[in-house]
Amino acid sequence: MWLRFLYFALALLVLSCGSDGVDSAERDPLTVSAAVSLKDAFGEIAVLYKGRTGRDVTFNFGSSGALQKQIETGAPVDVFASAGVPQMDALAKLDLVHPATRGDLARNRLVVIVPADGRALESLEELTGAEIKRIAAGNPKTVPAGQYTEQALQKAELADKVRSRMVLGEDVRQVLDYVVRGEVDAGFVYATDAKIAGDRVRVAFTVPEWLHAPIVYPIALVKDSKRPDAARQFIELVRGAEGREILKKHGFVTD
Repeated sequence: MWLRFLYFALALLVLSCGSDGVDSAERDPLTVSAAVSLKDAFGEIAVLYKGRTGRDVTFNFGSSGALQKQIETGAPVDVFASAGVPQMDALAKLDLVHPATRGDLARNRLVVIVPADGRALESLEELTGAEIKRIAAGNPKTVPAGQYTEQALQKAELADKVRSRMVLGEDVRQVLDYVVRGEVDAGFVYATDAKIAGDRVRVAFTVPEWLHAPIVYPIALVKDSKRPDAARQFIELVRGAEGREILKKHGFVTD
């Protein structure tokens, strides 16, 4: 009798642990790796997402190239949102994202900003002036904004003229901080980042779009996701009418 009771108690314990494990997995936060320029908009979308699903979102923000490499080396990520197409293409080539879930969520513009009390600039050519000592941009090896910057300077035939003045940041927000603190005379960031900085910086001018590749933000479900259904819900929300409205409010182009 005592042994039968013991077996019964152990069986209940095993079932209980298994049930808790399933429930715990269902409650696990969704992990989203996203370009740092999406930080504020995605933070707002995450609040909406939790209200709909009851699930929290854990974000890993950074340069798209660095996030791409993390996924390639097995980082536990459910959704990837990049500030550039090449980074998503690289993961697709390795069969690390679900192609059916991939889609573009927004576009952006590359602008040159200066400190609030900085020198007025109107064109890329003026960056070669003697009074411009330091220019910040994202590292083109990993930062899409840096890649767009490099493309623009090369096409304008100015890359060699300003190369010695370039200060490279690990992501676009670091570039923004350099300008806000007055550590550089100018910086290349997205229009959305300049909007966040408010009156701490001034937008000198928008870089002509024909000088660089289109600034497109793709999003997709990572194949190793342990929460694919929840990830799809997040992607649908981001790309849906409410998500686009939030992105638009933060300065992204969604139409």
